[in-house]
Amino acid sequence: LFLQFVFHTYTTAFTLVNGNRTPKAEEYSLQQKQILLGMGAICYSACVGALPLTLVNRYALKSSLMQFVVRRLLPAPLFGLTSAFTVAMVRSPEFDNGIEVMDRNGKVVGVSKKAGEKAVRETALSRAALFGTTFFLPEVLMYFVQRARFVKNPRALGPVRMFVIMSVLAGMLPVSFSMFPQCGEIKREDLEPEILSSTEETEFFYNRGI
Repeated sequence: LFLQFVFHTYTTAFTLVNGNRTPKAEEYSLQQKQILLGMGAICYSACVGALPLTLVNRYALKSSLMQFVVRRLLPAPLFGLTSAFTVAMVRSPEFDNGIEVMDRNGKVVGVSKKAGEKAVRETALSRAALFGTTFFLPEVLMYFVQRARFVKNPRALGPVRMFVIMSVLAGMLPVSFSMFPQCGEIKREDLEPEILSSTEETEFFYNRGI
């Protein structure tokens, strides 16, 4: 639970720092709201991530199938889903209040909730792909390493596993960041009518965040 808490605290703080800063609210402090949402997302994600292993240890479920599912199969989708969830929670003001939309010259033409939804959705998908793959692929690679007996000393499996995880993470970082462009594009027909009435532009752009 502690390690899950540390992991989701880091990813939530990263999301807070690198989101779109357009949303404004007069009746409350938006930053305070995001921090509260982030704390809730951290606690929820940490508990969800630790729950399967906690149940296995609590009820002494020692079958090889159960151990394989909980320790090998579940972590990857859980990390992917909870990482996407924290992005959606922390950056929810972007689709609640909207983000700035610009024309091809960089001139702000309005604030769009639909662009905010698209930016948050793309970032959540890239985050899910990053951490889901990072925790899934090493398990597959380590399975073949153990089966082929490349590592003779069982004590060396831990450092090898850590090296594989770090290597996959280093490779997935640029891949996940490039899944969607930093300067996202949204079609004219996907924007709100009040924005379209003020311009004849056909291409619009927004800052997606990271």
